[in-house]
Amino acid sequence: MSIREQNLETISPILATFKISQTGGIDDLKDVDIGKAVTLTGNYEVGPCGDGTTVLGKLIALTLTDSDNGERLATVQIGGICTLPTTSTYPAVGDRLIGGAGGTVKQAPALTGYDPAGGNVARGTVLDVNGTSDCTILLN
Repeated sequence: MSIREQNLETISPILATFKISQTGGIDDLKDVDIGKAVTLTGNYEVGPCGDGTTVLGKLIALTLTDSDNGERLATVQIGGICTLPTTSTYPAVGDRLIGGAGGTVKQAPALTGYDPAGGNVARGTVLDVNGTSDCTILLN
């Protein structure tokens, strides 16, 4: 008897709504960023993860579309299990993550002097790795 395939991403995700950071009056998150990693950029404000940033969660949805006028909001998965795109240094099962360029994630470095007060910048626990394209993590 084989093990039944599981879709763990459907188990109790925790979602929150945030403002979107802007550069020169233009939103830093676009429709193409849905499914990518985001980070806190200000008070209740998110933007795409950059290299070495702390991962807040996964961008799930944006109000309005890129072509619509109006103030947009971002829905972000901040807890539960999700899959995020990866970049080098690729994580392994059991690793923790930090932001990579362009809304990706990568393996967190070992604890060092540049970690902020309150702890390491790393987030999550890697549960599964799909080659060099993405990984499934527990946002804990």
